[in-house]
Amino acid sequence: MTAISNDANWWKTASIYQIYPKSFCDSGSKGTGDIQGIISKLDYLKLLGADAIWLTPVYQSPMIDNGYDISDYYAINPDFGTMADFDQLLAQAHQRGIRIIMDIVVNHTSTEHHWFQSALGDKNSPYRDYYIWKDPVDGEAPNNWQSKFGGNAWELDEQTGQYYLHLFAKEQADLNWENPKVRGEVKEVISFWAEKGVDGFRLDVINLISKQQDFPNDEMGDGRRFYTDGPKVHEYLQEISEAVFQKYGSVTVGEMSSTTLEHCQQYSSLDNKELSMVFNFHHLKVDYPNGDKWTKAPFDFQQLKQIFNHWQTGLNGKGWGALFWCNHDQPRVVSRLGNDKEYRVESAKMLAASVHMMQGTPYIYQGEEIGMTNPGYDSIEQYRDVESTNMYDIMVNQQGVSHDEMMAILAQKSRDNSRTPMQWSDAPYAGFSKAQPWLGVANNYFEINACAAVEDTNSVFYFYQKLIQLRKEIDVITTGSYQDLYPEHQAVFGYQRQSDTQTLICLNNYYGEEAECVLPNGFDVGKAKYVLGNYDDLPQGVTQHQVLRPYETRVILAERVSE
Repeated sequence: MTAISNDANWWKTASIYQIYPKSFCDSGSKGTGDIQGIISKLDYLKLLGADAIWLTPVYQSPMIDNGYDISDYYAINPDFGTMADFDQLLAQAHQRGIRIIMDIVVNHTSTEHHWFQSALGDKNSPYRDYYIWKDPVDGEAPNNWQSKFGGNAWELDEQTGQYYLHLFAKEQADLNWENPKVRGEVKEVISFWAEKGVDGFRLDVINLISKQQDFPNDEMGDGRRFYTDGPKVHEYLQEISEAVFQKYGSVTVGEMSSTTLEHCQQYSSLDNKELSMVFNFHHLKVDYPNGDKWTKAPFDFQQLKQIFNHWQTGLNGKGWGALFWCNHDQPRVVSRLGNDKEYRVESAKMLAASVHMMQGTPYIYQGEEIGMTNPGYDSIEQYRDVESTNMYDIMVNQQGVSHDEMMAILAQKSRDNSRTPMQWSDAPYAGFSKAQPWLGVANNYFEINACAAVEDTNSVFYFYQKLIQLRKEIDVITTGSYQDLYPEHQAVFGYQRQSDTQTLICLNNYYGEEAECVLPNGFDVGKAKYVLGNYDDLPQGVTQHQVLRPYETRVILAERVSE
């Protein structure tokens, strides 16, 4: 029995909920989340209106990089459960009309994968050419490319004297996509999960799979220009798409590292020859002054609007994007761009409307729908994220940054901000587990939790529920063009979506003071109505002159009746 529709384009009006299993729900008393915990919360996700779950990796893994280092593509990590548990999740989700999108990593494997273990130390292994090996140059690494996690991107295999490439941790060896056998293995892996009934795939750092084959030194940077959106990446994606994605009708979303609009137009082209849609992260670097993540800084509001305009106008009619604020690598947006104290509820709702009224497919990260905040840890011992603890060591012990300043930076920028356990109730450990969780719960769980949100009709939860519904009811949200109405405004982010029959305007005040704006001249306020707001006393009629209260959002719709 399944409640899944046969609509091939379901994802264009869908909203997708991201689950980070380790922090979602513990079905017992391990202190870490698991698949049975997810199953126990499917009715909650059904109430929210989620069309699909994006499940971050649950494969067998040594968990050096939170499961993005896969040691067996065909096995479930025992920390999360069994294959029988996964099959039950798939069946139970489908019964509720909820699809499952699996996260998969095919740029690299764990060095514990049997392919790599066979290749290590043996140039004659049938799996040696599954990875990228180079001889040393002048006794050093083959080139100066840098790992995304710091340090050189090459690691020496002492037994053979060659180096292997790892663009991430040294325990994550890059696969050699030039080898057709590797591409064949990737097709088999994805087909295995598609055959089980998995509805789609989120492809981790997929635009890095093709490397420039002469592996030159990079005199201008860290090497990324030689492997980002590489020479054969589109050819490889079309090959996988034709063999697997199109065969099974899989929806696909590609995570794109340091990409460009032009490449993303091709990756997500409407002919569906490569991927359904793309993730890009440019809008989440507006609080990185001069590209520096590890500094405490306000966000650049004008830059944020410019980036949204660039991608919304650039993909319209050409490709498809993912809309999101939060994920397991990003701080909580209400703490980052909103006001997580006095205006937590208002700013959480406003930020949600800001992206949900754009063109694309919205992704909601666990806890975002109840307005969860950064935890505000006050001790370095509370952090678990290896990136955060490494940066603390480098900046405090080597660069002389004070402890207090570094703690303030981590409170704003650490990946652990989004990985704290999901706050289900005011029970001990926020109802996440019966035992002490692997990562400390935010202290505000007594007030901010799913039980309280579901009981309060004015909560952030029901605002998200309404956003999910509106995407299905108002065509212009899916089909309309995009125009930034106030690119120079210092407080208001307002844009217009337009189709042949509808005009929708979304107004958002990003600050804690009142702000004013005027609707465009051609907009017929007489035929317009408010369809959504985050204050419960919207004006009766729509007027040209708009006064927005702190963190207020207003969504206005005008229907055009044909003559």
